[in-house]
Amino acid sequence: MLVGVALALWMGFGRFLFGVGGGLTWWYAPLIALPFAVLQIATVLRVRVAEDRGRPVGRATYVTLVLSWVSALGFGYTVPDSVPGAAGGELVSIMSLHAGEQWLGMSIALCNPFGIIAFALVIASLAFAAVAGRKPRPSEDELLDAAEAAGHAPSMVEHPLGQ
Repeated sequence: MLVGVALALWMGFGRFLFGVGGGLTWWYAPLIALPFAVLQIATVLRVRVAEDRGRPVGRATYVTLVLSWVSALGFGYTVPDSVPGAAGGELVSIMSLHAGEQWLGMSIALCNPFGIIAFALVIASLAFAAVAGRKPRPSEDELLDAAEAAGHAPSMVEHPLGQ
């Protein structure tokens, strides 16, 4: 859970560590960082529910969760922010800060897919964890046995074409 929340903070505020934080953080924090943190926490809680019920949590849950972390790292590295400059505010990302101003276009082009993939993978991880934690459905034999034990004889309805 700690890694997921830390990466959500990275997605929203990571640019400040490199001195390129700006006004777009007011959009990134509530619309990207907060939902990503909530999904990460929900995934961990569903994994705990599955473990508490003694159900095995599949490999897919963990693989998609880790891949969402990798995508979140990429998003935080490439997402631009509006930094006060000579033109009233220029876009700068961590990637364009390190690689050069000519990489800003590539940075902008990469941040959206990274963000979409990060969210899609954490949602998939949450779905896998929820499925792993479900109680198993009773079989038809168990339902019939329970009906007989309760004194209800299972009845079969005659097929309408068999009359």
